[in-house]
Amino acid sequence: MSTPADIPPFLYGTAWKEERTEALVEKALAAGFRGIDTANQRKHYHEAGVGAALAKAFTGGMARDELFLQTKFTFRGGQDHRLPYDPDAATGEQVRQSFDRSLEHLGVERIDSLVLHGPSRREGLGPADERAWRAMEAIHGEGRVRFIGLSNVSASQLDAFIELAEVAPTFVQNRCYASRGWDAAVRQRCDGAKIVYQGFSLLTANRDALARDSVKAIARAHGVTVPQVVFAFARQLGMLPLTGTSDPQHMRQDLDSLQLTLGDDELRTIETVGL
Repeated sequence: MSTPADIPPFLYGTAWKEERTEALVEKALAAGFRGIDTANQRKHYHEAGVGAALAKAFTGGMARDELFLQTKFTFRGGQDHRLPYDPDAATGEQVRQSFDRSLEHLGVERIDSLVLHGPSRREGLGPADERAWRAMEAIHGEGRVRFIGLSNVSASQLDAFIELAEVAPTFVQNRCYASRGWDAAVRQRCDGAKIVYQGFSLLTANRDALARDSVKAIARAHGVTVPQVVFAFARQLGMLPLTGTSDPQHMRQDLDSLQLTLGDDELRTIETVGL
C-alpha cells in the first residue's frame, strides 16, 4: 500500500540511543526528518529524550502538525524494571497508562500512531493481545491517536489481528531480512489489507547480503551509497523505511535517497540478493 500523502516518506528511529537521544533527534530534525519513531520502553528507548528535542523544536517555531510522531505500547515481557505502567493493572489499563505517559514524555496532546510493540507470545495470539488492541481502538475512538498498528508480527499473527480488529491496523513495523525476501509473506498480507509496511533494520539485518558485488555495482552506477540504494529499493517496493543512523551526513544522504529511482532489473537484483 502506498503511504498516505500526509505521512513523511521516511522515519527516524530512536531505539538504542540512550543519553544521545535528545541530541540525535535534534540532528535528525535539522537534517529534514519529519517522522519520529519511538516507544514507551525504557529498556531500548529514551522517549523523554525525544520529547526534550521536540520541546526545543517547538520553541524554535516548528509546528506540531509538521511532525509525524509514532510510539508503542510494550508488554511486560519486553520491558525492564522501569515500567511505564502498573504491572498489576489490567492490560487495557496498562495501555492507557503507557499512552498517557507517552503524551507526557513527548509534550504533546495527541500522537499520530500508536503501535503494539509485538504480540504477547511468539506464536499465535493470547487474550492479552486482544485486550491491548481493544484499548488501542478505544484511544483511537477518543481522537487522541490518528492511527494504530502492529510491530514484530508473523504473517499468521497479522492474519489473526486483521480478523479480530474493529479498527484495522494502518501500519505493520517489522525487522526486514533480505534472506526472507524482505519479509515477503508479511508484506503480501499488508498489500492485500491496505496496511502500510514499515521496514526497520534494513541495513543492520542484512550486512552480508548488501556487501555483495551486485549491490555495490548498482550503487556505483547511480553514484550513490549502498544504503541509499537500499532505502530507494524499500520505498519502491512500497515500504515506509526507518533509519536510525547517528551520523548527520548519513541522515542527509538517507533523505537524498528519496530522489533516487531504480530500474526494474535493479529492483529484482536487490529483492533476491539474500535468497
